[in-house]
Amino acid sequence: MAVSLAPDDLLRRVEGDVRRAIRRGRNGLRYAAGTDRPKVGLTPKDVVWKRDKAELWRYRSEAVQYAPPVVVVHSLVSRSYVLDLHPRNSAVRFWLDAGLDVMLLDWGVADAVEAENTLETYADHYLPEAVDAAREAAGTDDVTLLGYCFGGVLSVLSVARNPEMPVRNLAVMATPVDYAGMRSLTGLIREGRLDPDELVDETGNVPPEAIENAFRLLRPTGDLASYATLWQHLWNDEYVEGYQAMAQWTRDHVPFPGATFRQTVGQLVRENALVEGTLRLGGTPVDLGAIKVPFLNVMAEHDHIVPIAAAQPLTGLVGSEDASELRLKAGHVGLVASRTAAKVTLPQIAEWIAGHSDRVGG
Repeated sequence: MAVSLAPDDLLRRVEGDVRRAIRRGRNGLRYAAGTDRPKVGLTPKDVVWKRDKAELWRYRSEAVQYAPPVVVVHSLVSRSYVLDLHPRNSAVRFWLDAGLDVMLLDWGVADAVEAENTLETYADHYLPEAVDAAREAAGTDDVTLLGYCFGGVLSVLSVARNPEMPVRNLAVMATPVDYAGMRSLTGLIREGRLDPDELVDETGNVPPEAIENAFRLLRPTGDLASYATLWQHLWNDEYVEGYQAMAQWTRDHVPFPGATFRQTVGQLVRENALVEGTLRLGGTPVDLGAIKVPFLNVMAEHDHIVPIAAAQPLTGLVGSEDASELRLKAGHVGLVASRTAAKVTLPQIAEWIAGHSDRVGG
């Protein structure tokens, strides 16, 4: 049975629909024209260490309540601003508000200079130097490392190979170790049907276009679904702003250093060396059991890039007596940049870090 509206109610509904239509048209034109490039990475910060393209940023805070500082290690294939998309969607701001002293290791954009960087370059040189710089900047004896995606792989390798490194706690998010569990992304490589050298360009690196295409293959209809959702919310200025920031990031990959890529393909993917315990770097074996510090493994149940099957085995490979897991109903990016992240993921990570830190203020 149809419900009749009073004239005033009908007028208000029509006015609301008209306002939405106007905003939808305005936002649609701006999005199509690309005139509103979103501003990202706005949280104030200072550079406290730099080597080549890599920089360690310390985010400003007058309300640090916990020590040691948290050094977030980002992946090598994407921009780190996904952790600080915009003020309403920022893992960095959330952790600052939780009283953490947050630093972020950004790798920059690799060119021919970084083409020969190996896993050893990052695990044995960049990361230990950044950790020392973080300790000096914060005036602490050690740090908490928090690695995201391939940044988690680098963090794990660094702590395992350098057990004397002053790391109090180690946490990783969406970090792959069992590459047999990533068949959608690594299947062609594992089967030997794809030569890694074919993906390396004249700079000696894997170009960002190749990386973007690989991720698109995982969800070939992802763009269509995304655009359909955008159309439904095109009238909402805040939604459009957030959508633009995320869409910009998903298209904003960076080159993957060629030497590291070859090692990753040869040992981590084809040999599955982390799980098999056969990984050798610099001629010496890597023993993840050498990791003894408190450890947290954060996984996303809807991660189409690093499924649970690829991430979960890491918990049993480390030698930590205090080893925990968090399985969250989120996707790969949703772990750090979504409403789910703000309500579930980020608070639980902050709680674990705070529980393994010293209270220094507040």
